[in-house]
Amino acid sequence: MRFLRAALVAVLLLVPLTSLPAQAAPDDWTGPLSTRGRWIVDADGDRFKLRSGNWHGASGTWSGSGSADEDANHHAGENSGRIPLGLDRAPMAEIIAGFEEIGINSIRLPFSNEMIHDTRPVTDDAVAANPSLRGKTPLQVYDVVVRELTAAGLAVILNNHTNTTRWCCGVDGNERWNTSQSAQTWENDWLFMARRYQDNKRVVGADLYNEVRRNIWDDPNWGLGDDHDWFAASQRVADRLLLEANPDLLIIVEGINWTGIPVDGFAHERPTLEPVRRLSHTLVDSGKLVYSAHFYDYTGPNHSGATGTGETSDPRYRDLSPSELITVLNRQAFYVSSEQDQHFTAPVWISEFGVGGRDETGAKPRAWFENFVDHLIRTDADFAYWPLVGWHEDRKGNGWALLHWDAAGNRMGVHDGDDWRAAAWARLIGAQGRTGPVAPVADWSMLSPDHGDFIASRRMRALPDWNPGARKAVCPDGQRLLGLSHTGNRGLCSDVGFSVGSGAHEVVVDERHVRQDWASGYTKLQCPDGSLLTGYSVRGSAVSAALCTAGPVGGTSGRTVWFDRGDNRGPSPKGGDFASGHYKGQCAADEYAAGIAYTGRVGSGRTPDALYCRK
Repeated sequence: MRFLRAALVAVLLLVPLTSLPAQAAPDDWTGPLSTRGRWIVDADGDRFKLRSGNWHGASGTWSGSGSADEDANHHAGENSGRIPLGLDRAPMAEIIAGFEEIGINSIRLPFSNEMIHDTRPVTDDAVAANPSLRGKTPLQVYDVVVRELTAAGLAVILNNHTNTTRWCCGVDGNERWNTSQSAQTWENDWLFMARRYQDNKRVVGADLYNEVRRNIWDDPNWGLGDDHDWFAASQRVADRLLLEANPDLLIIVEGINWTGIPVDGFAHERPTLEPVRRLSHTLVDSGKLVYSAHFYDYTGPNHSGATGTGETSDPRYRDLSPSELITVLNRQAFYVSSEQDQHFTAPVWISEFGVGGRDETGAKPRAWFENFVDHLIRTDADFAYWPLVGWHEDRKGNGWALLHWDAAGNRMGVHDGDDWRAAAWARLIGAQGRTGPVAPVADWSMLSPDHGDFIASRRMRALPDWNPGARKAVCPDGQRLLGLSHTGNRGLCSDVGFSVGSGAHEVVVDERHVRQDWASGYTKLQCPDGSLLTGYSVRGSAVSAALCTAGPVGGTSGRTVWFDRGDNRGPSPKGGDFASGHYKGQCAADEYAAGIAYTGRVGSGRTPDALYCRK
């Protein structure tokens, strides 16, 4: 949510553009991008830090009331004309050059679903500084913007910001991906956009939806399996994008922005990425998941950011001390990238943060911005400032943007000498962080067939149903099963030590391969020698079948890991708590699971009780 307010004029810092540290040229990288642990890397395996900004406008600036033709009815009086802001005031090449000058290497480019289908040509006024765009639809203008950004060497992340072309965010009909449209329409639009730019390797990411939040009546959730389940919806469309449209894209999933009623005495919070610790995405292609979160000074961990209606007595982020702020930020988002070898470990992209510029005199917002920039530097985080482009008249206006143009095309930039943010921005852009090659790391993945199939294997998705009527869970290709929960149906996969490959598979439903009684009195589903567990199926909570895949393994003996009466994961297990609140068993990192044991006696539920682990 962005409820932007200006205060009085302040002229403080003089930081000339030439004081910016040297950066690699924007085109000094090779697409596509992928991830290795907490890092984003380019096609050569070199770290690619997203030093991004938001070029907004195509998702709409209209406030939702009054005529959309009147500038006064647009956020901060800035009418984008249904296309990226500023094309009425400056040539596109000048705007893009401005991005490069301030150190940006990537652009988050918002769009609305309505924009995709909008056949009305943009007005001549909206593209006054770019007459070659006259007569084009908003999507056609978006195409040109993508082409020119990537031609300049900038990476582009497509961002589905809203359903309808209007300013975000509040109770506005754009609270969820399926508020003003069906989930099927949302998925189809994403497939359309991903395919549209699939040949451009500098279109690197799909930011699935912006600031998922409560509407008047209902909350979004993370894992309940209903039509408000953001975890399930994002998991589904992510796999569809990789399988059906463009396997090169980074898939960017933002946490939940708001749940509950923002009134003192009622439960309410900003969950952001906290639910990821308990339930994380496992995509059909490893190395493609990035999580994101937004932070502004006027919001808070339990504060909507509203003033007046919707305002509560909870502290805003700007009210927290520096140490309190660090603790909250780490709990809400940064832990995802700071804790290694967990099922949730992934890059975290702070895809929106910002603050008022020249006219912001408030001590708290200014201090918050400095402290937040310090934490971005401290954690070497990927980031995207909101917004890049704005309007000004006589150096007055909204003020949040880093670059402003007036009606005559005169530019006002963050480094013109009178913007207090200049030193912090220069510090952030020039911060020393990890560069160069990033070595491959082991992937750890959660399986969660809570409400249906959870098949993270391309190979198995392409084959017929291997256990009809059961809920099936399969590790990503290359990974093997290492952990199971006694109840809750969760599993843990990894490629630690070795990759499984694509050997033949077998569905095991009986004890035909058992050579020794490694779980006396229990039913044992064991893989044949030379195979390992890569999946399982359940009916209700009961074990139904084991999926075994031939792999680079040998040996005919192993050990039994019981977890029916408590956790049994060994000392310092990697992968994290993949089944919070449930007993778990886990083979060691140099082992593989070769069998599952359960009992059908009264009261047991036929849930997993033991794993058979082999070196």
